[in-house]
Amino acid sequence: MNIILKIISFLGLGLTVIPAFLVFTGVFTLEQHQLWMMIGTIAWFTTSPFWLNKEDPEEDSDQAT
Repeated sequence: MNIILKIISFLGLGLTVIPAFLVFTGVFTLEQHQLWMMIGTIAWFTTSPFWLNKEDPEEDSDQAT
């Protein structure tokens, strides 16, 4: 489940960056840019709190050896 949240989070983060470049190149209109950035922002802020700043139990076991 944690890996799915990370994938959705990073896709959302990408959706907040990539549309700006697409508007700059003329591929997206301003309305499309706003829509995709809003979707990316919602995806990032709804999924990232569930896995950010959480300790990974696998990392703890690696440090013990």
